Amino acid sequence: MNTLINYYQQSVQALLQYIQPLVLLAARLWVASVFFKSGYLKFTTWDSTLYLFEEEYQVPIIPWELAAYLGTAAELILPVFLVLGLLTRPMAAILFVFNIVAVISYPVIWEGGFFDHQFWGALILMNVMWGAGNISLDYLLKKKANA
Repeated sequence: MNTLINYYQQSVQALLQYIQPLVLLAARLWVASVFFKSGYLKFTTWDSTLYLFEEEYQVPIIPWELAAYLGTAAELILPVFLVLGLLTRPMAAILFVFNIVAVISYPVIWEGGFFDHQFWGALILMNVMWGAGNISLDYLLKKKANA
């Protein structure tokens, strides 16, 4: 019985060592792709973006014009940090809050796109909780600092 338990524990350790970094990378790339494409679309259709923020989106607290600039900047900048795995936890935490604000600000999303935002939120939370993993600049910088 102890042999079986030891084999199981070794298998789990191997999965964590080799598969977890790949899963964390895939989560970062998936979320970065989604948000960067959205930011790029906002940037390339700026007049439409301003119209949507003024008329459709209901961003709480801040003026719609500032929300348009901040939202577009967030969708273009934060994904770059995620792809690189640089400052992953704080950038993912900011993106997590951004994702929540997006859902709150656009009630039309609730019917069709709410599941997508929940999925993206779960992927983002993985990187908030466990960091970027071994395939990241965070890992390389930590390794260099400890050398």
